[in-house]
Amino acid sequence: MTIDPNKFLYFLFIFSIFLCAATAAAGGVIGEKISAEWGGHLRLKGAVSFPENNSHLDFLHHDRLHDGAVEFRLKNHTGFNDWLTFDCHYEMIGAGGETRKTLQTFLKQYPNISGRLFVPKGVNDDRRVMDLTHVISSDIDYLFYHRLDRLAVSAAADRGSVTVGRQALTWGNGFLFNPMDLFNPFSPTDVERDYKIGDDMISAQVYAGNAGELQMLYVPRRNTENNDIEWGQSSAAAKFHFNISTTDIDLMVGQHYEDDVVGIGFTGYLADAAWRLDTTYTWLDADSDQSGFSSVVANIDYSWVWRNKNFYGWIEYYYTGLGENDVQKALTDPDIIKRLARGEWFTLGRSYVNAQLQIEWHPLVNGFITIINNTGDSSGIVQPRITVDPAQNFQIMCGANIYYGRTKTEFGGIELPGVQIKEIPADMVYIWLSYYF
Repeated sequence: MTIDPNKFLYFLFIFSIFLCAATAAAGGVIGEKISAEWGGHLRLKGAVSFPENNSHLDFLHHDRLHDGAVEFRLKNHTGFNDWLTFDCHYEMIGAGGETRKTLQTFLKQYPNISGRLFVPKGVNDDRRVMDLTHVISSDIDYLFYHRLDRLAVSAAADRGSVTVGRQALTWGNGFLFNPMDLFNPFSPTDVERDYKIGDDMISAQVYAGNAGELQMLYVPRRNTENNDIEWGQSSAAAKFHFNISTTDIDLMVGQHYEDDVVGIGFTGYLADAAWRLDTTYTWLDADSDQSGFSSVVANIDYSWVWRNKNFYGWIEYYYTGLGENDVQKALTDPDIIKRLARGEWFTLGRSYVNAQLQIEWHPLVNGFITIINNTGDSSGIVQPRITVDPAQNFQIMCGANIYYGRTKTEFGGIELPGVQIKEIPADMVYIWLSYYF
């Protein structure tokens, strides 16, 4: 029997609403054992970008690109008793504007262009076990879709817990770069980190008291060519967390697609500052031109008060042996291209220095500035932004993405082979309005 993914999505959404509403309203014995919690947000986004001349975003010769988006997320957490819980997140997203139209038009004329160019297609479930995403409507300049981003059942006991279904899990101690986080990591330039995209997986935790804690996971994935779930497309890993004195230590081992990965991480304190160090080594599959590569991230953060204002800042260094000092070469490296396509890799260079400063101007007004710098070619991005909370459940965020660097650098512009056009990221200003419930 074939199940229509769209009908299945609607069924799960409507079923979860009726189930949780019924249990929340139930009285007597049922009401005492079953509880339902609701939440979510509605977010409106507006942005204006300023493409460089002769860049891929200048393909339609617009001086400015205007874009907008709307995000709606409805969350439910239902506890059936002391040990069994159910989580379901539904989201509906619409996005569109002149950036999407420009990229669609550009790639239609140059379909074989390689690199990081992409058309914003939204999230898809092509590799996931469950197809819980459906495009409601789309055109050259907009996309409107909905999906289930969480759908998981958890069972907990004194010695551990098991969660099965669509969920999110983050490993590692990096702020912007996180080599231990192999499973749907955030892009370093993401300022929206409310929710990590969920993956279909089985995760388990085993508590060993003072000895530490063991986490294990299995992420089955489909081969997009034949739609079969295959071990070579999946991930399986384990991480053991323990501490020695005031230092926390993580040991990780796993298989990610056809690569074997090991890692170790440390977290400690230096006076009033906290420091972190993660390092991994990846053995690449036999088809690769190199045997493997190492990655390292180290950071330190500190908070202080100056002139009656609260400050918080951190600085981070990241290195990976897979990147290239000459980013033009990176676009022809099959190992990098493969990871870019899978959405787990976002950079082309080898080493980066990042920093962030936060100032609390007022309990309801915070300013941030984030800098990411490629030390190999001296290009980077500056991300200033300010958040204002005028009401308890309402937030306004205004910000900008400002790129710098020479031609033939990662953030300054990359020459695309075969065409007289460069891939140059466009400076952007934006405003987000978020209502939480």
